Amino acid sequence: MSEAAPAPAVHKHFIRQIIDADLASGKVPSVVTRFPPEPNGYLHIGHAKSICLNFGLALEYAGQCHLRMDDTNPTKEDVEYVDSIREDVKWLGFDWGEHYYQASDYFDFMYECALKLIRAGKAYVCHLTQDQLREYRGDLKTPGKNSPWRDRSVEENLAEFEKMRSGAYEEGKALLRAKIDMASPNVHLRDPAVYRIRKVAHHNTGDKWCVYPMYDFAHPLEDAYEKITHSICTLEFEVHRPLYDWLIDNIPGLPGRPHQHEFARLNLTYTVMSKRKLLELVQEKRVSGWDDPRMPTISGLRRRGVTPAAIRKFCETIGVTKFNSLTDVALLEHAIREDLNKTSARAMAVLHPVKVVIENFPEGHVEWLDAVNNPEDPAAGTRKVPFTRELYVEADDFMEVAPKKYFRLTPGQEVRFRWAYFVKCVGVEKDADGNVTVVRCTYDPETRGGDAPDGRKVKGTIHWVSASHGGKVEVRLYDRLFNKQDLNDDSDGKDWREHLNPDSLKVITGFVEPELLKSAPGARFQFERVGYFCADAKDSKPGAPVFNRTVALKDSFAKEMAKA
Repeated sequence: MSEAAPAPAVHKHFIRQIIDADLASGKVPSVVTRFPPEPNGYLHIGHAKSICLNFGLALEYAGQCHLRMDDTNPTKEDVEYVDSIREDVKWLGFDWGEHYYQASDYFDFMYECALKLIRAGKAYVCHLTQDQLREYRGDLKTPGKNSPWRDRSVEENLAEFEKMRSGAYEEGKALLRAKIDMASPNVHLRDPAVYRIRKVAHHNTGDKWCVYPMYDFAHPLEDAYEKITHSICTLEFEVHRPLYDWLIDNIPGLPGRPHQHEFARLNLTYTVMSKRKLLELVQEKRVSGWDDPRMPTISGLRRRGVTPAAIRKFCETIGVTKFNSLTDVALLEHAIREDLNKTSARAMAVLHPVKVVIENFPEGHVEWLDAVNNPEDPAAGTRKVPFTRELYVEADDFMEVAPKKYFRLTPGQEVRFRWAYFVKCVGVEKDADGNVTVVRCTYDPETRGGDAPDGRKVKGTIHWVSASHGGKVEVRLYDRLFNKQDLNDDSDGKDWREHLNPDSLKVITGFVEPELLKSAPGARFQFERVGYFCADAKDSKPGAPVFNRTVALKDSFAKEMAKA
């Protein structure tokens, strides 16, 4: 595992307490965890919580964490997803070393485990249709009914399972089911399917198999095979644990005996966390892809300019509990801002420009002024920015008729231009419709980079960009993808797509200081007084970067915490 991802600050949440007790009692000699994603989509911020937990615990306890692809369903899986998962885990700062595994590597082992259940009289081949299976299963109030094929002999079941294995049956015509208890109050124990027919090539094993293990069958066997000591899952798998334990108890000769522990998954406001729904957004082209910067995927967050450190800090902050809750996305945005504030170079960019002409500044003259790259990091040094006769400022930084306590540019009022001079508005030019097209100003050459010699003060400081030396760039203003706070709440009867935010992306042309035109893909900046941005890693070209807004400067979460 990478040294770039330090273990989280030690807070004794319940999983740490369990591990401490297991080590103290000698129940386990060392800690072995795993992160077991299904390669049927890209990882999202919820998976990041699990990655940080599993790899973080292994780091903390000097153990090991396995990365394992749970690739048991070839109809939904793809090498693209496998590659993206590996990239995301490494980007977050973790390294599995030699402990990379795939469930498909264990298919022979799992098949033998299925045969052991059949030989012990604890599994049978069933031919009920899907509709019949639902009918026979019962519900939470009604016990299930035994399948007509439940009492087949061991020899018959071995022969039938071989027919499944050899391709004699078509998909849906036969299932291997564990023989447990059709009257169990836990419906997952009502003779669950453990093997199904899928006449589809697998991305790893090719056409070797036409039967594949069910997820609930494969998962505990993988953990047992790898001798996982602490199998950490989210709460929705708590009701599956009795089945996992039954399988471990009834299949002899397993290399290890894992125990499952459940924690609350991450739910974020204004965010969809279902891989199925995220896939639909991609397939329906409601976003540009899995790495669309509006997506909660790790690749989307990376492209948006979020750092691994910010995600790890967020995951540490929200903690690990046994109780489902809804986390305010503002907490994630707060973690992103805190990190970027320390690490991002400052720059000046004007996104909604209005031209300023400095009437007493010589035409054609350029002054190169010193600007601090990051006040949070003295080692970041300074850069040169060109000050010229014609500049651009933000349209919001000028008002012809201003209210009281408006401390920006307005006729007769002096302001400071960042890193430059005191400037006073002395007039405006307008078009035929009365819109201001040019703000005419004068500057005080005695105030370069500091205060006025006569001691006068100004209350406003605004940023600017040279009209002749700056450059035009495409700027993408990303906002939350949905405009509903809790997307798990469907009480309004609306389809979740109806809550898509129509203003989640606005594309504009901005003006930036010349140094920004050299930005490498992925470079991060704080556009002063505007927000945090990064050069898009996919669409930026040499000399023509495209900037994505990572997060706005306003931190509503911090303000709420201050009030509390």
